[in-house]
Amino acid sequence: MTATLVAAPAPPAHRDPRVLRWLGAYTASTLGDSVYHLALSWAAVRGGTPAEAGLVMAVSAVPRALLMLGGGVVADRFGPRRVVIVSDAVRCLVVLAVAALVLVAPPTLGVLAGIALVFGIVDALFLPAVGALPPRITRRDQLARVQGMRGIAQRSGAVLGAPLGGLAVALGGPGVAFAVAGLLFALSLPLLLSLRLRPLTAEAEKRNGTVLGDLLDGLRHLRRHRVLGPLMIVIALSDLGFVGPLNVGLALLADQRGWGASGIGWVLAGFGAGAGGASLLLSVKGRVPRAGAVLGWTMTLGAASIGALAFVPRLPVAVAVALSIGLFAGLSGALCGALVQTECDPAHLGRVSAVSSLMSLGLAPLSFPLTGAAIGLWGVGPVFTVSAGVCALAGVYGLAVGAVRRAELPG
Repeated sequence: MTATLVAAPAPPAHRDPRVLRWLGAYTASTLGDSVYHLALSWAAVRGGTPAEAGLVMAVSAVPRALLMLGGGVVADRFGPRRVVIVSDAVRCLVVLAVAALVLVAPPTLGVLAGIALVFGIVDALFLPAVGALPPRITRRDQLARVQGMRGIAQRSGAVLGAPLGGLAVALGGPGVAFAVAGLLFALSLPLLLSLRLRPLTAEAEKRNGTVLGDLLDGLRHLRRHRVLGPLMIVIALSDLGFVGPLNVGLALLADQRGWGASGIGWVLAGFGAGAGGASLLLSVKGRVPRAGAVLGWTMTLGAASIGALAFVPRLPVAVAVALSIGLFAGLSGALCGALVQTECDPAHLGRVSAVSSLMSLGLAPLSFPLTGAAIGLWGVGPVFTVSAGVCALAGVYGLAVGAVRRAELPG
């Protein structure tokens, strides 16, 4: 009598050691990034005028936007794990070197701008690579859960990184904060080095021979795909309408309402709680039926909340509205990421993630000065209403495109 060996089923993402190692590395890197940004902004403010400090903080945006598509090619050519390891190693060495430099003399604005420039270049490589990693470490039916877990890590980095950086600055100045950021980047490295990826097929590993050829091949794959192409338009419209009001408009709204800086903090806390709740829901549930339709409707309903925020007179109500914005935006954003990763061929995912990141982190922030100028001309209410209309257009477009509306996450 012969016994048949049956392979044990792979564990779900929240119990998979490979996913948990990736999540630990990503959380440490996110925390390090938050602490670094606080240390950089504090050092820049102490070393120059507010305008000069703002310029230092904006330096990284230029190479990040210009090089993002090339970063996607690099991620697909050399593998996302290798690119993420090199990115965190470079960031670790740079901020530790700055921490040592601060012990000798306060850094000049030129040095701080150089650091920001390096981080912008590294971000252009890191963001597409980190977006391409999840399908290489877990099954397709677990990608939505991984997106939820990633969202929790992002919120944890934002919530815990700022006070951690502030404490480091209070205890020892920017040098100590830079050192803490470097140690957090270093913490991610052994976790990433122990990570093993699922192999690609021989067909998926084929290349066109040149960087430009690979880039054009990725863009063609995106343009011809019945779901991914329209989904990029959805992402671009939603971010264009979302980031201006929540980053620039909120401060102006709080000033007009007399809520003060603490009011901004409460509204952002409400948004963070809603977004964190959406990520937790997806992490636990693991799958949302009719994901494409849910994506469209959550964007549309979230747009209504964005428009309503400008007309709320009392702070507690504004916090509740911000919580609903975070819930809808967190769920729609996680579903966008999960659909991109499940629909895309893993061999093209670095380049597709680069296009998605370029929309969110490269082009959408260009709306900041436009939002501020428009509020100065027409007021908070009309600008928030127009922005909400752009977000609603993203949701309606997603619902109108049949392939996106019918898109499903793997069961």
